[in-house]
Amino acid sequence: MTDWKELKAHLLAEQTVRLTGVPADQYIERSKAGPGAGGSGSLFFSTESGRVRLLPDPESQNILIHHGNGRAKILRDGEITEGRLEKAALHCPREAYITVSEGCIFECLYCNVPEQKKHFKSTEEVVRLVESVIGDIDAISLTSGVIGSPEEDEARVCRIIGALRRYGKPIGVSIYPSEGTPERLRAIGVSEVKFNLEAATSELFSVICPGLDYALVWRALERSVDVFGRGKVFSNVILGLGETEDEMDACIRCLTALGVIPVIRPLSPTARLSHYRRPTADMILRVFETEKEALREAGLDPSEAETMCSACTGCDLVPEVDG
Repeated sequence: MTDWKELKAHLLAEQTVRLTGVPADQYIERSKAGPGAGGSGSLFFSTESGRVRLLPDPESQNILIHHGNGRAKILRDGEITEGRLEKAALHCPREAYITVSEGCIFECLYCNVPEQKKHFKSTEEVVRLVESVIGDIDAISLTSGVIGSPEEDEARVCRIIGALRRYGKPIGVSIYPSEGTPERLRAIGVSEVKFNLEAATSELFSVICPGLDYALVWRALERSVDVFGRGKVFSNVILGLGETEDEMDACIRCLTALGVIPVIRPLSPTARLSHYRRPTADMILRVFETEKEALREAGLDPSEAETMCSACTGCDLVPEVDG
């Protein structure tokens, strides 16, 4: 069997799989969060070594044969990898990962969310969603677009958290921060936070995420480490926006030096970046090795994450989890 790390890097680069065998509709999840929002769905393929999220595509060169009841295998370049399909609880396996505000007033170039109809979930709606999967989850994670203002969305998320603490699950939150956001989230019982840099450099960020404040995100990350502790703070950095490998390396090492775990997310070429190319498997593997070294030097371990993307690992090649 192909080494899992190598296979996952190629699957992440290619992103798609052709479904055959027993119909697998019950395993297909449709996202309302992030760049994949509003798409045709995705599924999670897992082995003993890890998990990967893939998009069904009848033209894909990667073939997934579903034998029924989740038993499955992937055929790629003549190699067979046995595994299983996992059902998403909400958005991903073993988590209720919920988008509070659908739609966004900001227009990051890589993201489809601003094109969605603006709607925010009430506390009651989120509680119903969590209760519908409570037996299938280990954690609750909340994210949000920005409708109105970042402060309004944070207040909305905080009210919801107050109603979710009764379930005794670790709660992770990923929102666009304001000054004082880390302290407020910690005070109401949040376990982990993720504030996203998105781009490896401030210059790229200003182009890709117009209207957002790169320095503010860095301040929120630094303060979060003080409030939540090392290894409890995360940040998405998109791979493939045009940064050099040296720039990505520098960003990763700045984050790990702070005590922040980077979530290196291969670009999905959608929205206004649909003409971009997804990073190659070789690029994903090279950055993985850089991140692995930086994390070990900083004494950080993504496999200890309880919530959000680093607990799921489906969209990224994750050190200490995938190899």
